[in-house]
Amino acid sequence: MNKSHSINGLTAAAVTLLTVLTVLVSCKPSTPTYRSGMPKQYTQAYEEVYGHCYDSVPYAVVALDLYSEGLTLNEEHKIEGTGYNLYLSDIFVPDSLLEPGEYRSIPPDSLSSLTFHLSPFTFLPGRDFEGMPHGMYLLDIQESNISRIQVLDSGSFVYRNDSLLFTLYYRNTYGTRSTYNCSFSGALIPWVKQ
Repeated sequence: MNKSHSINGLTAAAVTLLTVLTVLVSCKPSTPTYRSGMPKQYTQAYEEVYGHCYDSVPYAVVALDLYSEGLTLNEEHKIEGTGYNLYLSDIFVPDSLLEPGEYRSIPPDSLSSLTFHLSPFTFLPGRDFEGMPHGMYLLDIQESNISRIQVLDSGSFVYRNDSLLFTLYYRNTYGTRSTYNCSFSGALIPWVKQ
């Protein structure tokens, strides 16, 4: 066997292998961050009432804790089942409970400069703080365990006495800005936090 022919065969095989590996490594999956089952409708919603909990803020604070079909809270307020949990904390209200109207998140970039001004009908955006979600986020719960967390960085919602309509934004795993629209119809269940 010719030594030159053997080297050429090895070179061709190496080039082919490198080409195949490069193609495989550079391909991105076409699947979305979440399965296609992200709920458009939530079936249960709690309004967590914190009252005037910040000394420097003259407004009351509430949070919204929403659950999709398949999730419930047990008697100890622990999540059970499989589904999604949408959570928005630090919603600033004029009195003590949500009032009908449109609520908007404070711009995320204003939080780092400490130049934001709190006012009624606003809420804090979602943030990842040292690996933990804060503010506004979506939990994907599988058999009572958190399988994924998506921080929602901005958005708004409209509250009427019998419904909530959300338009929320986040960055998926590829850094692309995505929109999540969802709603809730029914009465909010009050839960006074102490």
